Amino acid sequence: MEKELGLPDGACDCHVHVYGPFDRFPPVREGKFAPAREAPVETLLALWDSMGIAKGVIVHALAAGADNDVTLDALKRHPDRLRGVALLKPDVTDRRLDELTDAGFRGVRINLLRQDGKAVSSGGMSLDDLRPLAPRLAERGWHVQLWIETGDLQALAPDLEKLPFDFVIDHMGRTMADKGIDYAGFRDFCEKLKTGRYWCKLSGADRNTRRGSGKGASFDDTAAFMQALVAANPDRLVWGSDWPHVGHAPADVPQEDDLLRLFFRCVPDDAVRRKILVDNPSRLYGF
Repeated sequence: MEKELGLPDGACDCHVHVYGPFDRFPPVREGKFAPAREAPVETLLALWDSMGIAKGVIVHALAAGADNDVTLDALKRHPDRLRGVALLKPDVTDRRLDELTDAGFRGVRINLLRQDGKAVSSGGMSLDDLRPLAPRLAERGWHVQLWIETGDLQALAPDLEKLPFDFVIDHMGRTMADKGIDYAGFRDFCEKLKTGRYWCKLSGADRNTRRGSGKGASFDDTAAFMQALVAANPDRLVWGSDWPHVGHAPADVPQEDDLLRLFFRCVPDDAVRRKILVDNPSRLYGF
C-alpha cells in the first residue's frame, strides 16, 4: 500500500486483531471468526508502516487464544504504539486487571450482536459477565466496547446506562446498509452520540455492506451511515480497519486502501479527519 491518501501524523487504527504465532498463542476454537492463518503483531506493524499509521488498538478476539495473552505480549513489546481491549472472565483477579491496565488495556468488549434475530457469534463476554466486574473496571478507568446492532442498543440502553461506563460501539452500530439511515435504531444512536456517553468506531463497512467487500469495493451503500455519524458528533468518533478481516470468504476480504478511500470520501474536511484519526483516539485510549 502506498501512502497516497496523506494520513495525518499520529494517525491511529482503533480496531485490529492479532493471531499467533500459533506455536506460542494457539487459537482456541473453530467457527466463522476463527483465523485462517497467522496474523502476528509484526505483520500488523509492517502494514501500518506502509500506510502511514503510527499507532492503534488491538481488540482481543475470542479465537486469538486464552486470557488475552497474545494481545498482552504485543502491548508489552510495543508500548508506545499499542493499546488493547480485553475479553475477561468474572473471576479475573485484581492483580491481573492491574497488569492489563499497566500494559495499556483500556476497555473490555461485550458480544451482543444479532442479525435477523439470531446471534452472529456465540461466546465472548456477556452483560452477565460484565455486571460483577463493573466497579473494578470503572475504578481503573476502563470503558465498555459493545459489538451490537443499533436496534438492540436502543432496547438495552436504559439498563446499560445504569453501569458506570462510557460505551464504544463497534462497526458503525453494525446496521446493515439496506436498513437505511432512517432505521429507528440508527437514528437513535446518532442522538446518543450527542450525549457524550457514547463513542463509535467508523469501521465495519465491509461487514455492513450488501454489495460485496472484495478488492476494489466502494462500500457506497454504507457511506450515508458514516456521514450521518460524522454529522452527529465528530468528537466521539474513531476509525478502524478491522484487520485481518477474519470471517470473510477469500474473495470478499477487503483492502485497507479501499476502506480508507471510503473514509476520505465521507470525511472531506482535513480538520475533522485529524480529529477522528489522531485527537479522539488519544483521548479515548490514552496515547
